[in-house]
Amino acid sequence: MKPTSSKSSPATDVIKDASMVKQKEMMAAHYERLSNAKDNDDKVASTFVPGNLNELLMCFDLVNNLPEVNAIQSGLRRVSGSYVMEAEKSGHSEDVCTYVKSDLGMMAKGNIGPNGRELPSPDVLMLSYTGCFTFMKWFELLREQYKCETIFLQTPYLADGKITSNMIQYMVKQFKEDVIPKLEKVSGVKFDIDRLREYLKKSAKAEDDLVYILQSGKSKPSPIDAYFGGIYYIGPIFGAFRGTDDAIDYYRFLREEVDQRLAAGLGPVTPDGPMGEEKYRLVVEGPPNYTNFRQFWKMFYDEGAVVVASSYTKVGGTYDFGFRHDPDRPLETLAEYCLGVYTNRSLPMRIDMLVNYMNEYEADGLLINSIKSCNSFSAGQLLMMREVEKRTGKPAAFVETDLVDPRYFSAANVKNRLESYFQMVDQKRTGPGRGVAA
Repeated sequence: MKPTSSKSSPATDVIKDASMVKQKEMMAAHYERLSNAKDNDDKVASTFVPGNLNELLMCFDLVNNLPEVNAIQSGLRRVSGSYVMEAEKSGHSEDVCTYVKSDLGMMAKGNIGPNGRELPSPDVLMLSYTGCFTFMKWFELLREQYKCETIFLQTPYLADGKITSNMIQYMVKQFKEDVIPKLEKVSGVKFDIDRLREYLKKSAKAEDDLVYILQSGKSKPSPIDAYFGGIYYIGPIFGAFRGTDDAIDYYRFLREEVDQRLAAGLGPVTPDGPMGEEKYRLVVEGPPNYTNFRQFWKMFYDEGAVVVASSYTKVGGTYDFGFRHDPDRPLETLAEYCLGVYTNRSLPMRIDMLVNYMNEYEADGLLINSIKSCNSFSAGQLLMMREVEKRTGKPAAFVETDLVDPRYFSAANVKNRLESYFQMVDQKRTGPGRGVAA
């Protein structure tokens, strides 16, 4: 499974793993299915990645459309900036999440997806996660736009850091009395719990391989980059493919690819080819910037820095801490999944997770990418950084970008802060005393 080159011009050649090519093909096929939904008489559900109940939606033959994934695709294709400005022209503040503004701006300009075709209007809006208040306001706006059924599954916040039986029972009651009846009404399909069990079995199988892949970052050198490369890895399981044979095949394929690199003692494949010497092992907190994704990644691998673990790759599920979808407890396991996603975890839980990663993956330091327009991630990050630094004795640093608004990516500032941080890591390795956050 050798790296392949995706060529558009000599100046923009991008080297991709075979698994990255496979993932891109899967996503392209999904967008074609979405574009063809109305012609095929398929009903469409819009939902979000954290708390994404793909297995349940498939029980009703609903095609899954994910608005924040659409925004990410727009960012990677460098069209999100115009969408954001379009939304601001219609009155949305500069401080509003740029995923929201990219999505609304895309709709205002014809709702054209990454395949160049119009995306369908949803038949149902399914909000199954409450940790991000913006999600609720986002769906309020979409409900006004589309005048369709809206389902709100309330997920208790883990303020005390524990999932209780009362929380699970509360959510299961909602499934039985509200969520499932509404999905039956919208789709015209009767709920079959055995069908759900089969999808959950497939989810658990793919989740096993995903955890193996992510935990390969403990090896030296790490065969993966768990932040930039991780964006590709999590796509199928966090989106419309969890619970499918396609997801099982993809993660088996990816695991074989990672095993080959482990056996050969190789690091991750970057857009410019195989990474050279691994000089710095980092844990990263926060989402990446998508409008300058390749440029941002290059600032790391040019310095020999690899991300061995990240919090962002847990936003759609914290599988590496033991959770698997359980077909023997179908509705209960859906509740536990929603409860446990990263953004539904309290600050102490997030700090514990980062400290765990720092120690288990033998990282040299923590880097936080603070997103200007994302309060869900950014709130408390300075506190988290100081506490992780205190508990691990490893240096930490703080950079600032945005999700899909190119106006808030300053390459010079980010590069300067990263270079200063790597110097700090070097000093920490060779000199006495503790590092001080950049």
